[in-house]
Amino acid sequence: MPSLKVFGGRSNRPLASKIAEAIGEPMGDCEIKSFSDGELWVKFGENIRGSDVFIVQSTNPPAENLMELLIMIDAAKRASARKVTAVIPYFGYARQDRKDQPRVSITAKLVANLITTAGADRVITMDLHAPQVQGFFDIPVDHLYSSAVLVKHFRRKEIKNLAVASPDVGGIKMARAYAKRLEADLVVIDKRRPRQNVAEVMNIIGDVQGKNILIVDDLVDTAGTLCNAVEALHRSGAASVYAACTHPVLSGAAHERLQASRLQRLLVTDTIPLRAESSKIEVESIAFIFAEAIRRSFNHESISSLFDVDKS
Repeated sequence: MPSLKVFGGRSNRPLASKIAEAIGEPMGDCEIKSFSDGELWVKFGENIRGSDVFIVQSTNPPAENLMELLIMIDAAKRASARKVTAVIPYFGYARQDRKDQPRVSITAKLVANLITTAGADRVITMDLHAPQVQGFFDIPVDHLYSSAVLVKHFRRKEIKNLAVASPDVGGIKMARAYAKRLEADLVVIDKRRPRQNVAEVMNIIGDVQGKNILIVDDLVDTAGTLCNAVEALHRSGAASVYAACTHPVLSGAAHERLQASRLQRLLVTDTIPLRAESSKIEVESIAFIFAEAIRRSFNHESISSLFDVDKS
C-alpha cells in the first residue's frame, strides 16, 4: 500500500499545515530556496519513492508561486513518486479563459498545460473563476466548492429579510445556489467593465428596498466592483450589505476601499493568506474540505458529495 504524503509550497504554508493536520499526517519535509537572482531550488527531504504525493500550492501572484508548484511537481516525479496531485486552493490566471479581444493569451489553458507537462497526475482545486477551465486540463480535475462552509456561516447568523445578490450576470448560478440554501430572494447587479479592474453598475434587477443583501462571488481583487455594488444597493434602499467570496486576492487599494465602504462584513476563506488584517474581513478555513478530498482521492473513494453546487 503506497503512503500518503502532503507537502506545502510557500504560497500558503498555514493552509497546507491545517490540511495535513486534518488528514492526520505530518507535513512532509521539503526545502525550498531562492537564489540571489530569484531562481528557485526545491529538494524533498524524505523518501517519496512509490508514495502518493499531494502538493498544496496556490498560484496567486507573484509568478514565483506558479513556478514553485511546477518545480515541486517535477522534483516529485524525478524522485519516483507513484502519483503526484497538485492541490491548488486558488488557481491563478483562470480569469483569462478566452480570447475576448485580438492578440491576447488564453492563460488558463497555458497554465493547465504547464501543470500537466510538469508531471501532475491530478488536480484538486476550488471555485474556479469559470468552471469550464476544468476542460483545459488533460488530466482529472476535482473541482471543490466553498459554499458548504460559507452558507453554514450565514445560516448561523440568521440574518432576517435576506436577499442574495450576484455581482454580474455570470454569477447568477452561484447566487441562485446560495439563495436556495439560505431561503432568500435573488438579486442581480447589471454592470459593464470599460477596462480591466474597472466596473460600473448600470442596473439592479430585483427588489432590495429595506432588505439585507449578501453579495456572493468567487473572488475579490481590487474590491472596486464590490464597493460600487455596495453603494448602488444602498442607493436603491438596501438596509445593509454583506459579502462573501472564496478567494481574497485583495490587490492594490482593496483593503482601503473596503474599510471606507458601507459594507458590513466580507467573509472569505483561507485559500490565499490575507496581506493585512481588517475589522471588516472574517476568515473561514476550508482546510477540512481539501483534507477530505485528499483522503478520498488516496483511498479511491467518491468525492462527489464535496461538490456542493446547485444541480437545478
